[in-house]
Amino acid sequence: MPLFFPHEDPSDVRNRYKPEVIKGDMDSVRKDVLDFYSNLGTEIVDESHDQDTTDLHKCIAYIRDVTPNIDKSNLCILVAGALGGRFDHEIGNINVLCSFSSTRIILLSDDCLIHLLPRTHHHEIHIQPSVEGPHCGLIPIGTPSRSTTTTGLEWNLDNTEMSFGGLVSTSNIVKEEKITVRSDSNLLWTISIKKQ
Repeated sequence: MPLFFPHEDPSDVRNRYKPEVIKGDMDSVRKDVLDFYSNLGTEIVDESHDQDTTDLHKCIAYIRDVTPNIDKSNLCILVAGALGGRFDHEIGNINVLCSFSSTRIILLSDDCLIHLLPRTHHHEIHIQPSVEGPHCGLIPIGTPSRSTTTTGLEWNLDNTEMSFGGLVSTSNIVKEEKITVRSDSNLLWTISIKKQ
């Protein structure tokens, strides 16, 4: 957070934007960082006993558990810094999208965003051209797609088959501010983020 406010004292920024909860297996956080936030009143939830799920999985589960019993289909979770590091961590984060397919989770990096388009829905994606695009992609995840159809792209798909080892729609271009996608497979939607 201090990088977003380069002209302010980093301690002031950390005090102002403190997390309510830090949850994970605690294998990569320094003790002084935990102590700092614990002293600010942040709840520390050590789940080092659980080595079968990632820290992101633990955090998404926590958010879903503490969200009031309202319609959780309206819940949207933005995960900053989820891409651009180790490839195995990125794949683990993409796996979380599939594990929580009924929750809208957006993985965000400096260069792009990714979210899951479940096969159970017809999707309308509204592009914000001032910050997104033009490069985009649709990638089948879990199973190949026997039929994917789109509108609003430079190279639309028309009942197109997609699979790893075959066609995947990478390096496509958004041409309209509304993209529609229908597929018989879960797809990853990715779009570039413009540098400000």
